[in-house]
Amino acid sequence: MNALKPSVVCIGAGPAGLTAAYHLSKAGAPVTVLERDPVNVGGISRTETYKGFRFDIGGHRFFSKSREIEALWNEILGDQFIDRPRKSRIFYRRKLLDYPLKAFDALMKLGIVESILCMASYGKARLSPVRDPRSFQDWVTNQFGARLFGIFFKTYTEKVWGMKCSEISADWAAQRIKGLSLGSAVMNALLPKKRKAGGDVIKSLIDSFRYPRLGPGQMWEAAAAHVEARGGHVKRGMDVSGLNFDAASKRWTVTSRAADGTENTVQGDHVISTAAIGDLVDYLSPKPPAEVVKAAKALRYRDFLTVALVVKDRGRFDDNWIYIHEPGVKVGSIQNFKSWSPDLVPDPTLNCYGLEYFCFEGDETWAASDADLVALAKSELVHLGLAEADEVVDGHVIRQPKAYPVYDDSYQANVETFRRWVEAERPGLHMVGRNGMHKYNNQDHAMMTALLAAENILAGHAKWNVWEVNADAEYHEAGEDRSLALGSERLVPSRVGAD
Repeated sequence: MNALKPSVVCIGAGPAGLTAAYHLSKAGAPVTVLERDPVNVGGISRTETYKGFRFDIGGHRFFSKSREIEALWNEILGDQFIDRPRKSRIFYRRKLLDYPLKAFDALMKLGIVESILCMASYGKARLSPVRDPRSFQDWVTNQFGARLFGIFFKTYTEKVWGMKCSEISADWAAQRIKGLSLGSAVMNALLPKKRKAGGDVIKSLIDSFRYPRLGPGQMWEAAAAHVEARGGHVKRGMDVSGLNFDAASKRWTVTSRAADGTENTVQGDHVISTAAIGDLVDYLSPKPPAEVVKAAKALRYRDFLTVALVVKDRGRFDDNWIYIHEPGVKVGSIQNFKSWSPDLVPDPTLNCYGLEYFCFEGDETWAASDADLVALAKSELVHLGLAEADEVVDGHVIRQPKAYPVYDDSYQANVETFRRWVEAERPGLHMVGRNGMHKYNNQDHAMMTALLAAENILAGHAKWNVWEVNADAEYHEAGEDRSLALGSERLVPSRVGAD
């Protein structure tokens, strides 16, 4: 290690924390990564294991239009990628409908009468749209008609976000479903895929992706190994408890506790935090002012859990995942792990489905026992007709807190209050990644924030404004041009009336 390089402590060994550590260690900077999980690295992109089965937490496609991120993935993982067909469908009334929509498929599976009613509803919406739509429900109804809104959007959206579609702002719909309409969906089904200027297929139509053979955690285990091979440290089972800033030396002391209660300290010139802001504020010493603490603690998250069911493989469906649009069940989506990679399932006669339940930490679903959750998932899988009861042979529950930052009416002001205080009072503290910035970023966007923060540290000044990294994928078009990596932010649901 080069002693002249700044020393860095990274809180969290997810994609952002390990990307920063990888980049810094490659440049010769001393780096230590502290990870709470005693076994896995990767954060929400980790791979859990159970009796030889491997589980992806949420499903992670390795696709980015950023050449830099793609090159970084290749550099870290080498030849361990496999190419997988992208297939996801919508489960509705015990039928699987192609997604994106294919006109003939939808016509046959919805039935002639339902299809006519959908088209009539669409025509009505086009002739008499809701004026100045303020809610997600109004906006989508204008684009697709009330009937298709009910089939393809309402149930799933309300399960994921825990809000009624009439309460979600139309701004999110306009951004999240930008460029899609019933007309364009039908045309995409009937005509060859059109490319945008520059040759890229619209991202919702991408029909293949790369995937680590043993799941996304394989990527981050490899990244951790590279960091350690260069002299860095990746310490697992370390729950950060203190983050002390010495104003005189401008250095940080980070305290963490191991599972056995042992307290450990590590010092650094800089700290890169991927921890949720509400957790980070608890670590800081001296404590921030009361209004800063209040702002950090007001930030909220949507959580989810996966019930992985081991089943006898009867070839029920070959999708990577399916969206469940049935209002009579709690499950929101189902992953088919064998379709992500056959190597995730150790026995070729078996398969493993991941039933995903969206909830808030501490609510009835979250607090249910593992046995009750396995029983619920089994009963719903059977109810949906995707397995017989005697086909389910085992189950395992994985809880994922703070999966999605919630964009409520005040989140922007709260993040800004905390950020302004950090920038003014705690030089050398860098917040990156999804929870670290309270931004609903994809994996590659989180990695980009980490790369830019690492480069700022190595440069010795704020070369890049990390907070302006675009989460709406427009920056991907830039390839190596970092100046176009800065721009707007992808929206997630906010309530009607939020600024």
